[in-house]
Amino acid sequence: MNEPHPRSPFQAIQSIDYTVIFVRDMTAMRRFYEDVLGFPLLREFTGWFEYGIGSNTLARPTRTARDAPVPNGSAALQLAFKVSPPQVDACADELVRKGVALLSPPTDQPFGHRTVFFRDPDGNLLEVYAEL
Repeated sequence: MNEPHPRSPFQAIQSIDYTVIFVRDMTAMRRFYEDVLGFPLLREFTGWFEYGIGSNTLARPTRTARDAPVPNGSAALQLAFKVSPPQVDACADELVRKGVALLSPPTDQPFGHRTVFFRDPDGNLLEVYAEL
């Protein structure tokens, strides 16, 4: 007879509170997330910067990662930012206007999302999407 699985204490997790991205070039990353994407700086203190994105906090330590960079064309991290359907195209236009290369133009996906993909200065894969 199968015994029921005991309840894991991890089932109490309700959300991801904050996401930390380790960076190699803090100046380029701050410029990208603050000036290109326009994320509001919530707070800054020794060794830490925080941006508010909806109910999540995107945090960046001022220390940099010392491991080898992710090879070009490879992703170590993907962040997906949800917007309304017309905003996907508006975000894509703004990225191009600010000199950010798109990995794909705004596309209606067969799974019901409209997406645009691009990378930040450290090569992390970013997505702006809307549910259709």
